[in-house]
Amino acid sequence: MNKLYITVPLVFLAVFYGFYHNFSKGYEAKIVAAKQKIEDEKKEKARQEVVNREKAIQAAIEAQGKRKAEREAKEKLDEEKRVARQNAEDQRERSFSDRNKLADQSRRLKKDLEEVQEEVKKIEATKKSLLDEQAFLKDYVKQAEANVKYYYDLLDKVAQAEKARADAAAAAAASKRG
Repeated sequence: MNKLYITVPLVFLAVFYGFYHNFSKGYEAKIVAAKQKIEDEKKEKARQEVVNREKAIQAAIEAQGKRKAEREAKEKLDEEKRVARQNAEDQRERSFSDRNKLADQSRRLKKDLEEVQEEVKKIEATKKSLLDEQAFLKDYVKQAEANVKYYYDLLDKVAQAEKARADAAAAAAASKRG
């Protein structure tokens, strides 16, 4: 039995050593494989983070470019609105100025028209009085010519009467003489 006490534990030890040796070879390989897997995962994760970071940087650059383009478009639109507003304000001021200028000109022209109409009325009154005076003078000249003719006729009659009286006086003197 003494041999049994040694052989059974030796057999069990040999069996245990076989399992242990298989386990130990596989365990170290598993540990190395697990470490390698963890390290590969870390490398992959780091590489993925680099790729993601590059994508994020590229997306940020694109977003920045897009925001810049939008800002430039907004600034351009704001500038166009400001210019349009300024042009409208300038046009309104010009319109207001033109309206005031034309209103002043209209008032001046109305005043000038009234003055001209008054002058025309005065001229028409003067014309009427001159036409009346001309008609009067024509009538007066006709009457004066008629008077002149009458006086010439009267002078001719007076001269004839004088001649007749002189002839009668000469005939009377001749009849007294002779």
